[in-house]
Amino acid sequence: MPLIRIAKSWEIPENEVTSESVYFNRRRFLRGLIGVGIAGGASSLLSACGKSSSSAALEESLNLPKIRGFQKNPRFATVDRPIVNEGVAGRYNNFYEFGGGKNIWLKAQKLPTNPWQVEVSGLVKNPRTYDIDDLKKTFPLEERIYRFRCVEAWSMVLPWIGFPMKALIEAVEPTSTAKYVRFTSFYDPEITRGPGIHFGALPWPYTEGLRIEEMANELAFFAVGLFGHDLPKQHGAPIRMVLPWKYGFKGAKSIVKIEFLAEQPATYWNTIDSHEYDFEANVNPSKPHPRWSQATEKFIGNRPDLSWEIKETLPYNGYGEYVASLYA
Repeated sequence: MPLIRIAKSWEIPENEVTSESVYFNRRRFLRGLIGVGIAGGASSLLSACGKSSSSAALEESLNLPKIRGFQKNPRFATVDRPIVNEGVAGRYNNFYEFGGGKNIWLKAQKLPTNPWQVEVSGLVKNPRTYDIDDLKKTFPLEERIYRFRCVEAWSMVLPWIGFPMKALIEAVEPTSTAKYVRFTSFYDPEITRGPGIHFGALPWPYTEGLRIEEMANELAFFAVGLFGHDLPKQHGAPIRMVLPWKYGFKGAKSIVKIEFLAEQPATYWNTIDSHEYDFEANVNPSKPHPRWSQATEKFIGNRPDLSWEIKETLPYNGYGEYVASLYA
């Protein structure tokens, strides 16, 4: 496929990577959810997502302490695509607590990450509250290079640092009645709000969920770092979910609570529209989103100008050998 080049810039409007129809339909969908009374504010926010911010500020957001002592997992040391440019990944994110556009990295710097605790509770024998340093010391850290696929039909490759979710399962020992797990993200309406608008009508805090068998799969990962250093705030610091066979919205950011449950929990996007965002949300090229195809994706590579290539989407994002048996 031909490589599409885009002029270098630190101010990237969302529709330069997401197709124009996907971009405006998803933004229109959110505005409709928020309500007619604040549509003007939503329009201002969405038009502002391409507003320029300095490259120096972006570099500062990525200039974080290096993580020492982690091992590279040889099973996930390479993929057949290049790792994304770190600056591109740092300025091209979804983080709806801070706004509805891609260019929310600067707003996300308001996220308070120190101190940070993660409560693990519910149907477990060993409930515990960890602080972030506890997690890094308790569970051996490793680097895994994974494909990342967004439901908006763009993708990239990222080198995460963290630990497998099954290690946490073994530590807290779920009871036999635990069938699902709910993950809750940080939310404070005084901090997590976009400029001039508060998404109060939506089902905050952001929650996601897995079947316990999915969480126990060897691919399921908690990330605490990226590109060799602590996780930047725009990527969901200080700890987030990484599930490479699922669409990216399943990867809850800035986790504060993990609960083991008997029943399937409600989740953020599934609550908003279960027809468009199903609970499993596995990458599936043959199952189109109701408003766009998932058969191909715009792959963002290692160029600093946010160039992309059109690639065919792989079932389970190319990880079928690890997870297909979960859905037989």
